[in-house]
Amino acid sequence: MEGKKSNRTRIIGLRLTPDEYEKIEKKWQNSTCRKLSEYVRHSLFEKPIVTTYRNQSADDFMVEMGKLRKELNHVGNNFNQAVKKLHTLHGIAEFKNWLITYEVEKRTLFNKVDEIKTHIKKMAEIWLQ
Repeated sequence: MEGKKSNRTRIIGLRLTPDEYEKIEKKWQNSTCRKLSEYVRHSLFEKPIVTTYRNQSADDFMVEMGKLRKELNHVGNNFNQAVKKLHTLHGIAEFKNWLITYEVEKRTLFNKVDEIKTHIKKMAEIWLQ
């Protein structure tokens, strides 16, 4: 049957309770089947069903990296604003204030980069075990 294509002309009507349908739908969503009917046929004819799974440590890592990326974007924006301000300075006093702001932003940036390195090191240790 796999070698030749055939049109499916027969329909089977099936009534399910909402709980039964929800269970089947959850299993289908976790499979690689593109359609519910494909999943049901595979189940009915005892064909192998490939399911997807999630790696919790990778998910946690991605959430943490997303937060860090957002913070780095904020730091980068602040740094760009500081450099833009530098181009408009006219006196020594203004330049000193800019230097102080720059140093604070630089420390924040380096702290975030160190935090990223720490998270990457933790993930590498977990994956290499």
